[in-house]
Amino acid sequence: MSAASTTRILGVDFTSAPSRRKPITIAVAQFRTSRLIIERVDRAVDFSAFELMLATKGPWIGGFDFPFGLPRDVVTACGWPESWPELIGHIQCIGKDAFKRALDDLRQSRPYGSRYIGRRGDVAAGSSSPMKLVNPPVGLMFFEGAPRLLRAGLSIAPCSPSGDTRVAFEAYPGYLARKITTKSYKKDGKDGLSPQRISVREQLVTALTSAAEVVSGIQVDLPSSLRAVCIADGSGDTLDAVMCAIQAAQHVAASGQHGERGIPKCADPLEGWIITVPDS
Repeated sequence: MSAASTTRILGVDFTSAPSRRKPITIAVAQFRTSRLIIERVDRAVDFSAFELMLATKGPWIGGFDFPFGLPRDVVTACGWPESWPELIGHIQCIGKDAFKRALDDLRQSRPYGSRYIGRRGDVAAGSSSPMKLVNPPVGLMFFEGAPRLLRAGLSIAPCSPSGDTRVAFEAYPGYLARKITTKSYKKDGKDGLSPQRISVREQLVTALTSAAEVVSGIQVDLPSSLRAVCIADGSGDTLDAVMCAIQAAQHVAASGQHGERGIPKCADPLEGWIITVPDS
């Protein structure tokens, strides 16, 4: 493969509190035309390692599994800035405790059954609202992840696009996984190692590497050693990182290297949008 015809792809399964037990998991791949070669999976055990990865020289395309924005209605209700860069600066200024308290207060003020406001893209993808602070803590993932993308100077679609050759897109592996099966394939701890979940992960890996319609005809080359890790990793982090890379490759194949035109025109830059998800 020549450098001119190849796109470097990163798939990032993010956590708001990285550690050796629960690192940020990064699939590193190369994509050319319709072939995605997963080269390795790295583990960032702290934010310093994650920030070093973001600083890696471009060009590259990254699919990041965390919300890039907040629902516009949440931002308006909290009286926060409605420009994405200013919003990111504001939440960092007020700090994590005040951020959590504001979301808690807003949620408690709403009727039971409709306390969580979703972004338009969340509704289309079936993903959790960034108002959620537990199970999963996607609000905290936004709080920790989005500012680091901004500080690193990446081109962030559609929130803060620029001319940088390091381009970040929001990914959501659950959207891809549900095209194959709705069965549970991951859980932290020993429950993730149940025979049932191991079988589902094997089913997912087989489908993802078959160049089927579910991956837009892309041939995913996954070395046997990484295939085994994807199946054995009960947390699902390795498999999720690989699926984020696949979504990034799907987006590149459909919309070109920088891919802003692959984001629906309805996408709100304050909220962000999950790649490969059509408007609802």
